Amino acid sequence: WSGDWSSDVCSSDLFAGDGDFQMNMAELGTALQYKAFPIILLLNNSSYGTIRMHQEKSYPDRVYGTDIENPDYNIIAKAYGIPSYKVSKTEEFQQYFDKAIKSKKGALIEIILDIQSISPYKTLNEIKKETWYSV
Repeated sequence: WSGDWSSDVCSSDLFAGDGDFQMNMAELGTALQYKAFPIILLLNNSSYGTIRMHQEKSYPDRVYGTDIENPDYNIIAKAYGIPSYKVSKTEEFQQYFDKAIKSKKGALIEIILDIQSISPYKTLNEIKKETWYSV
């Protein structure tokens, strides 16, 4: 592989939760350095979701340290020269995704989700019902 990320043939896309992205957003500098312009779909439910799921399963109603305050991702994307968009309603997504695909600089699309959308497979309430013991 030639390492030419700027080619129209090569595309890099990323799905990340807000907690995950906060732990790794410095990699935007690496992407910029190597001219890799990813389309980032940032799923923002203001939580360290994986940790929260494990806490809910093993220690129902004893959640600790999983709610997070998020920075303004638009400002962060702008600092790296990446276009960014915020989606609060499903019907808004397509227009921003179309813009992201056409962008030569990649894009960050922040998708605001309710904490119930903690997993692609189950809601938070469904996970709570699967505790390892009955409450």
